[in-house]
Amino acid sequence: MNYQQTLDFLYSKLPMFTRVGASAFKKDLTNTIVFCNALNNPQDKFKSIHVAGTNGKGSTSHMLAAILQAQGYKTGLYTSPHLKDFRERIRINGKMIAKTEVVSFINDQKELIEEVEPSFFEVTVALAFDHFAKHQVDIAIIEVGLGGRLDSTNIITPETSVITNISMDHMNMLGDTLEEIAGEKAGIIKKGIPVVIGETQEKSSPVFIKKAKDMNAPISFADQELTATNFKLTKGKLSLSLNKVGNKINYTLESDLTGTYQHKNILTVLQTIAILNQTSKFSISAESIANGLKQVKKLTGLQGRWQTLNQHPLVICDTGHNEAGIAEVIKNIDQTPYEKLHIVFGMVKDKDISKVLSLLPQNATYYFCKPDLERGLDAGDLKEQAAAFSLTGNSYSSVQSAKETAMKSANPNDLIFIGGSTFVVAEAI
Repeated sequence: MNYQQTLDFLYSKLPMFTRVGASAFKKDLTNTIVFCNALNNPQDKFKSIHVAGTNGKGSTSHMLAAILQAQGYKTGLYTSPHLKDFRERIRINGKMIAKTEVVSFINDQKELIEEVEPSFFEVTVALAFDHFAKHQVDIAIIEVGLGGRLDSTNIITPETSVITNISMDHMNMLGDTLEEIAGEKAGIIKKGIPVVIGETQEKSSPVFIKKAKDMNAPISFADQELTATNFKLTKGKLSLSLNKVGNKINYTLESDLTGTYQHKNILTVLQTIAILNQTSKFSISAESIANGLKQVKKLTGLQGRWQTLNQHPLVICDTGHNEAGIAEVIKNIDQTPYEKLHIVFGMVKDKDISKVLSLLPQNATYYFCKPDLERGLDAGDLKEQAAAFSLTGNSYSSVQSAKETAMKSANPNDLIFIGGSTFVVAEAI
């Protein structure tokens, strides 16, 4: 198979969560274990950091990778889903896996794939682990796909585990309460391995503390160690002041990820680096932290996080797609100057749509659209549901037509926000 045929095989023959949803989620690690055993367990041949959480795990993973790259470590990065190119999921020092390596892996393992019948995600995880082992990375940042306990990535033994936060998402697979969802995410906590929790939350924190105690894993909460203040956005950089709790240390950092919600992720990243410096053979300097955070997008290729696509009118997209993610997006919209607000919006069927719609501003003109995948919610249905929340606008046959209409309708001083789904952002970019 050539590269396109290989992608067609992966997308069409294997159960794929982004396409069909919950039916593609395998509720145990058997396939991944069998697959990786056949590959001589590549996940045991490199050091790693494991990152889970409802929101922020992608940004956190990319920031960690950027800092480790800035320090000079050969750094693997596994994330999902991709926005434009399948190979975005698997990078070393920001460089995507080569098409030839994807093709040769799938061709070599086709018999095993037919025997094991893994999901798309299980094959992709095995490919990433094999790639990182073959290229002898110093460390790899491994982002959980969904949940934690039963996620295919959860066969690694990391240097540090990280859980950014917990909010309501994927309830059909992870549970109906924050405690249940936290229990699934806590499944990445390993015996004796330090765990960093990004946010102290009333319902989830006791779950993490108990699991860490059961596993004899040292636990720390980033927001109990550090605080962030004085957020400023200048020349495409977010600057903020960091304070160590109970200490007089105060210093300023800049990040090229400009969403104000990134301060939570930055605290998580800094605490993770502190733990890594204390407990492993890695040594990351303050200079490398500063240099890495300043150029996350350049070093890692990250897109879709409060990303500016155009200036006049100002067009910004963001992949936030659940209640907590959209709440952060709205805070950023509120802090952005504009004359009129236009929102290009689409969702997938299996999200808590009413909760998200209830948060959206009523003073905007909406351009409802359907992302181009089976799970995409029909634009007409979305428009109808949005009307119940006094959100008005028209529906469009595609993300592109919605975006183009918004661009034509907007004046130079207006703001166009594009979001609601990672897949809407992917098509807009």
